[in-house]
Amino acid sequence: MPEGDTVWRLAQRLHDALADHPLTRSDLRVPQLATVDLTGRTVLGVVPRGKHLLTRIEGGLTLHSHLRMDGAWKIYRPDEHWRGGPAHQIRAILGTERHTVVGYRLPVLELLRTSDESRVVGHLGPDLLGPDWDPAEALRRLLSVPARPLGEALLDQRNLAGIGNVYKCELCFLLRASPWLPAGALPDPERAITLAKKLLEANKHRPARVTTPSARTDRRLWVYGRAGQPCRRCGTRILSADQGPAPEERVTYWCPACQPEPPEPHPGSAAP
Repeated sequence: MPEGDTVWRLAQRLHDALADHPLTRSDLRVPQLATVDLTGRTVLGVVPRGKHLLTRIEGGLTLHSHLRMDGAWKIYRPDEHWRGGPAHQIRAILGTERHTVVGYRLPVLELLRTSDESRVVGHLGPDLLGPDWDPAEALRRLLSVPARPLGEALLDQRNLAGIGNVYKCELCFLLRASPWLPAGALPDPERAITLAKKLLEANKHRPARVTTPSARTDRRLWVYGRAGQPCRRCGTRILSADQGPAPEERVTYWCPACQPEPPEPHPGSAAP
Protein backbone atom coordinates (compact mmCIF):
# COMPACT_ATOMS: atom_id res chain seq x y z
CA MET A 1 0.00 0.00 0.00
CA PRO A 2 1.47 3.42 -0.92
CA GLU A 3 2.50 5.46 2.09
CA GLY A 4 1.98 9.13 2.78
CA ASP A 5 5.05 10.35 0.89
CA THR A 6 4.09 8.40 -2.24
CA VAL A 7 0.51 9.68 -2.15
CA TRP A 8 1.77 13.25 -1.57
CA ARG A 9 4.01 12.99 -4.63
CA LEU A 10 1.21 11.50 -6.74
CA ALA A 11 -1.13 14.31 -5.70
CA GLN A 12 1.41 16.88 -6.90
CA ARG A 13 1.69 15.16 -10.27
CA LEU A 14 -2.08 14.89 -10.66
CA HIS A 15 -2.47 18.52 -9.66
CA ASP A 16 0.07 19.63 -12.23
CA ALA A 17 -1.68 17.56 -14.92
CA LEU A 18 -5.26 18.66 -14.20
CA ALA A 19 -5.52 21.82 -12.13
CA ASP A 20 -6.90 25.00 -13.67
CA HIS A 21 -8.07 23.22 -16.81
CA PRO A 22 -11.62 22.25 -17.80
CA LEU A 23 -12.32 18.57 -18.25
CA THR A 24 -12.76 17.50 -21.87
CA ARG A 25 -13.38 13.89 -20.87
CA SER A 26 -15.08 12.31 -17.87
CA ASP A 27 -15.72 8.60 -17.49
CA LEU A 28 -16.32 7.15 -14.01
CA ARG A 29 -16.66 3.40 -14.30
CA VAL A 30 -18.19 2.41 -10.98
CA PRO A 31 -21.91 1.65 -10.71
CA GLN A 32 -22.85 4.51 -8.39
CA LEU A 33 -21.13 7.08 -10.66
CA ALA A 34 -21.92 5.59 -14.07
CA THR A 35 -24.23 8.46 -15.07
CA VAL A 36 -22.04 11.28 -13.73
CA ASP A 37 -20.54 13.60 -16.35
CA LEU A 38 -17.98 16.17 -15.19
CA THR A 39 -17.11 17.37 -18.68
CA GLY A 40 -16.72 21.16 -18.85
CA ARG A 41 -15.98 21.60 -15.16
CA THR A 42 -12.56 22.94 -14.16
CA VAL A 43 -10.37 20.93 -11.82
CA LEU A 44 -9.48 23.23 -8.94
CA GLY A 45 -6.78 21.06 -7.42
CA VAL A 46 -5.72 17.66 -6.14
CA VAL A 47 -5.03 17.46 -2.41
CA PRO A 48 -3.52 14.56 -0.43
CA ARG A 49 -4.85 13.76 3.03
CA GLY A 50 -2.80 10.97 4.57
CA LYS A 51 -3.22 8.15 2.04
CA HIS A 52 -6.39 9.65 0.53
CA LEU A 53 -6.63 11.75 -2.65
CA LEU A 54 -9.15 14.57 -2.97
CA THR A 55 -9.67 15.92 -6.50
CA ARG A 56 -11.62 19.14 -6.12
CA ILE A 57 -13.78 20.16 -9.06
CA GLU A 58 -15.68 23.29 -9.99
CA GLY A 59 -19.18 23.35 -8.57
CA GLY A 60 -18.26 22.30 -5.05
CA LEU A 61 -17.51 18.67 -5.90
CA THR A 62 -14.70 16.36 -4.74
CA LEU A 63 -13.73 13.04 -6.30
CA HIS A 64 -12.36 10.98 -3.42
CA SER A 65 -10.07 8.03 -4.12
CA HIS A 66 -7.84 5.68 -2.18
CA LEU A 67 -5.29 3.32 -3.72
CA ARG A 68 -5.07 0.71 -0.94
CA MET A 69 -3.03 -2.27 -2.16
CA ASP A 70 -3.57 -2.35 -5.93
CA GLY A 71 -4.95 0.98 -7.11
CA ALA A 72 -3.03 3.39 -9.34
CA TRP A 73 -3.48 6.72 -11.10
CA LYS A 74 -1.54 7.05 -14.36
CA ILE A 75 -0.94 10.25 -16.31
CA TYR A 76 -0.70 10.26 -20.10
CA ARG A 77 -0.25 12.79 -22.89
CA PRO A 78 -3.02 12.84 -25.51
CA ASP A 79 -1.01 10.75 -28.00
CA GLU A 80 0.47 8.35 -25.44
CA HIS A 81 -0.42 4.66 -25.16
CA TRP A 82 -2.06 3.69 -21.87
CA ARG A 83 0.01 1.10 -19.99
CA GLY A 84 -1.61 0.80 -16.56
CA GLY A 85 -3.46 -2.46 -17.16
CA PRO A 86 -6.29 -3.97 -19.20
CA ALA A 87 -9.34 -1.85 -19.98
CA HIS A 88 -11.60 -3.78 -17.61
CA GLN A 89 -9.46 -2.57 -14.67
CA ILE A 90 -10.08 1.10 -15.45
CA ARG A 91 -12.30 2.81 -12.89
CA ALA A 92 -11.91 6.47 -13.87
CA ILE A 93 -10.80 8.64 -16.78
CA LEU A 94 -10.36 12.40 -16.45
CA GLY A 95 -9.01 14.28 -19.44
CA THR A 96 -8.02 17.83 -20.36
CA GLU A 97 -6.53 19.15 -23.59
CA ARG A 98 -3.06 18.51 -22.16
CA HIS A 99 -3.31 15.27 -20.20
CA THR A 100 -5.47 12.26 -19.47
CA VAL A 101 -5.35 10.64 -16.04
CA VAL A 102 -6.56 7.07 -15.71
CA GLY A 103 -7.44 5.34 -12.45
CA TYR A 104 -6.79 1.60 -12.44
CA ARG A 105 -8.16 -0.89 -9.90
CA LEU A 106 -9.30 1.87 -7.54
CA PRO A 107 -11.00 0.20 -4.55
CA VAL A 108 -12.41 3.54 -3.37
CA LEU A 109 -13.93 6.07 -5.76
CA GLU A 110 -16.76 8.34 -4.75
CA LEU A 111 -18.08 11.80 -5.58
CA LEU A 112 -19.17 14.06 -2.75
CA ARG A 113 -19.66 17.71 -1.93
CA THR A 114 -16.39 19.40 -1.08
CA SER A 115 -18.07 20.68 2.06
CA ASP A 116 -18.58 17.04 3.09
CA GLU A 117 -14.94 15.91 2.79
CA SER A 118 -14.77 15.42 6.54
CA ARG A 119 -17.11 12.46 6.08
CA VAL A 120 -14.29 10.49 4.41
CA VAL A 121 -11.14 11.99 5.97
CA GLY A 122 -12.35 13.61 9.18
CA HIS A 123 -11.39 10.57 11.25
CA LEU A 124 -7.71 10.87 10.33
CA GLY A 125 -5.08 12.11 12.72
CA PRO A 126 -2.72 15.00 11.93
CA ASP A 127 -1.25 14.60 8.45
CA LEU A 128 2.55 14.29 8.57
CA LEU A 129 2.81 16.10 5.22
CA GLY A 130 -0.24 18.30 5.50
CA PRO A 131 -0.94 21.88 6.54
CA ASP A 132 -2.82 20.57 9.57
CA TRP A 133 0.28 18.93 11.09
CA ASP A 134 0.07 19.19 14.87
CA PRO A 135 2.81 17.27 16.73
CA ALA A 136 1.18 17.69 20.13
CA GLU A 137 -2.11 16.25 18.92
CA ALA A 138 -0.30 13.44 17.10
CA LEU A 139 1.55 12.53 20.30
CA ARG A 140 -1.68 12.62 22.32
CA ARG A 141 -3.35 10.24 19.89
CA LEU A 142 -0.35 7.90 19.64
CA LEU A 143 -0.33 7.46 23.44
CA SER A 144 -4.12 7.44 23.89
CA VAL A 145 -4.12 3.64 24.36
CA PRO A 146 -0.88 3.07 26.32
CA ALA A 147 -1.09 -0.73 26.22
CA ARG A 148 -1.40 -0.90 22.44
CA PRO A 149 1.70 -2.26 20.62
CA LEU A 150 3.78 0.57 19.20
CA GLY A 151 3.74 -0.86 15.67
CA GLU A 152 -0.07 -0.95 15.59
CA ALA A 153 -0.34 2.54 17.06
CA LEU A 154 2.02 3.99 14.44
CA LEU A 155 0.12 2.32 11.62
CA ASP A 156 -3.28 3.58 12.79
CA GLN A 157 -4.20 6.50 10.52
CA ARG A 158 -6.42 7.90 13.27
CA ASN A 159 -3.23 8.70 15.20
CA LEU A 160 -0.86 9.94 12.49
CA ALA A 161 -1.93 10.07 8.86
CA GLY A 162 0.67 8.89 6.37
CA ILE A 163 2.65 6.12 8.06
CA GLY A 164 2.52 2.77 6.29
CA ASN A 165 4.14 -0.56 7.02
CA VAL A 166 7.57 0.41 5.72
CA TYR A 167 7.79 3.49 7.91
CA LYS A 168 6.34 1.60 10.85
CA CYS A 169 9.16 -0.94 10.75
CA GLU A 170 11.88 1.61 10.04
CA LEU A 171 10.70 3.98 12.78
CA CYS A 172 10.64 1.23 15.39
CA PHE A 173 14.20 0.29 14.43
CA LEU A 174 15.45 3.87 14.59
CA LEU A 175 13.76 4.26 17.98
CA ARG A 176 15.42 1.00 19.14
CA ALA A 177 11.98 -0.19 20.20
CA SER A 178 10.26 -3.50 19.55
CA PRO A 179 7.11 -3.10 17.41
CA TRP A 180 5.36 -5.01 20.22
CA LEU A 181 6.46 -2.59 22.97
CA PRO A 182 3.38 -0.94 24.53
CA ALA A 183 3.19 2.57 23.13
CA GLY A 184 2.94 4.01 26.62
CA ALA A 185 6.29 2.41 27.55
CA LEU A 186 8.22 4.11 24.75
CA PRO A 187 11.02 6.28 26.14
CA ASP A 188 10.98 9.82 24.75
CA PRO A 189 7.81 9.36 22.65
CA GLU A 190 8.18 12.91 21.32
CA ARG A 191 11.15 11.64 19.30
CA ALA A 192 8.86 9.17 17.49
CA ILE A 193 6.70 12.05 16.27
CA THR A 194 9.67 14.21 15.27
CA LEU A 195 11.40 11.35 13.47
CA ALA A 196 8.27 10.29 11.60
CA LYS A 197 7.85 13.84 10.29
CA LYS A 198 11.53 14.06 9.34
CA LEU A 199 11.50 10.79 7.39
CA LEU A 200 8.39 11.57 5.35
CA GLU A 201 9.55 15.10 4.59
CA ALA A 202 12.95 13.81 3.47
CA ASN A 203 11.37 11.26 1.13
CA LYS A 204 8.41 13.10 -0.35
CA HIS A 205 10.39 14.16 -3.43
CA ARG A 206 12.25 10.85 -3.85
CA PRO A 207 11.03 8.07 -6.16
CA ALA A 208 12.93 5.55 -3.99
CA ARG A 209 12.45 5.73 -0.21
CA VAL A 210 15.61 6.02 1.93
CA THR A 211 15.81 5.73 5.73
CA THR A 212 19.53 4.95 6.13
CA PRO A 213 22.52 7.27 5.58
CA SER A 214 23.26 5.43 2.32
CA ALA A 215 21.56 6.08 -1.01
CA ARG A 216 22.84 2.80 -2.48
CA THR A 217 20.00 0.75 -3.96
CA ASP A 218 20.80 -2.27 -1.78
CA ARG A 219 21.17 -0.28 1.45
CA ARG A 220 18.23 2.14 1.48
CA LEU A 221 16.28 0.55 4.37
CA TRP A 222 17.31 -0.74 7.80
CA VAL A 223 15.01 -3.72 8.34
CA TYR A 224 11.94 -3.69 6.08
CA GLY A 225 11.88 -6.64 3.69
CA ARG A 226 15.17 -7.99 5.07
CA ALA A 227 14.06 -11.07 7.05
CA GLY A 228 16.97 -13.47 7.54
CA GLN A 229 19.58 -10.89 6.54
CA PRO A 230 22.09 -9.37 8.97
CA CYS A 231 21.19 -6.16 10.76
CA ARG A 232 23.07 -3.24 9.24
CA ARG A 233 23.89 -1.98 12.73
CA CYS A 234 24.84 -5.09 14.73
CA GLY A 235 24.83 -8.08 12.35
CA THR A 236 22.03 -9.99 14.12
CA ARG A 237 19.59 -11.78 11.84
CA ILE A 238 16.46 -9.72 11.06
CA LEU A 239 13.21 -11.39 12.08
CA SER A 240 9.70 -11.05 10.67
CA ALA A 241 6.18 -11.83 11.87
CA ASP A 242 2.62 -10.71 11.26
CA GLN A 243 1.38 -7.93 13.51
CA GLY A 244 -2.13 -6.61 13.98
CA PRO A 245 -5.65 -8.06 14.14
CA ALA A 246 -6.95 -10.08 11.19
CA PRO A 247 -7.56 -9.19 8.43
CA GLU A 248 -5.41 -6.08 8.92
CA GLU A 249 -2.21 -7.84 9.94
CA ARG A 250 1.03 -6.67 8.31
CA VAL A 251 4.39 -8.39 8.01
CA THR A 252 6.67 -6.66 10.50
CA TYR A 253 10.48 -6.69 10.47
CA TRP A 254 12.80 -6.00 13.38
CA CYS A 255 16.24 -6.70 14.85
CA PRO A 256 15.90 -8.65 18.11
CA ALA A 257 19.22 -7.25 19.42
CA CYS A 258 18.70 -3.58 18.58
CA GLN A 259 15.00 -3.74 19.47
CA PRO A 260 14.70 -5.80 22.66
CA GLU A 261 11.50 -7.72 23.32
CA PRO A 262 8.97 -6.25 25.78
CA PRO A 263 8.55 -8.23 29.05
CA GLU A 264 5.74 -10.37 27.59
CA PRO A 265 6.89 -12.01 24.33
CA HIS A 266 4.60 -11.55 21.34
CA PRO A 267 3.30 -14.50 19.29
CA GLY A 268 5.78 -13.90 16.47
CA SER A 269 8.92 -13.63 18.60
CA ALA A 270 10.42 -16.81 17.19
CA ALA A 271 9.62 -16.07 13.55
CA PRO A 272 12.40 -16.78 11.03
